[in-house]
Amino acid sequence: MGDTVPHCESIHAHDDIVKKVMEELPDEELLYDLAELFKVFGDSTRIKILYLLFESEMCVCDIAELLNMTISAISHQLRVLKQSQLVRFRREGKTVFYSLADEHVRSILAQGMEHVCE
Repeated sequence: MGDTVPHCESIHAHDDIVKKVMEELPDEELLYDLAELFKVFGDSTRIKILYLLFESEMCVCDIAELLNMTISAISHQLRVLKQSQLVRFRREGKTVFYSLADEHVRSILAQGMEHVCE
């Protein structure tokens, strides 16, 4: 019985609440995009990369060294992060440096860490 979710004893919707929330609910496409964004955070390697970039911009070689992974594996994960607009890059000569895309990403990481540490 400890696994059950508490629920109402009588079944009836509160029409005023349902109507208000329905009016505020984003459209399906936007919710799908948000779900896709959160899927990106579902991989521990990508989270590690984001936290490294939270501390400093880095090149692929730096990240590969820190995570003890191949450059190819890191490049793949960076591609996913870039497609999700979570990281950006800049070129300096022959070196490409990656960083968090913006303060939103920094905030998501900080709030996520705060949440799991509570």
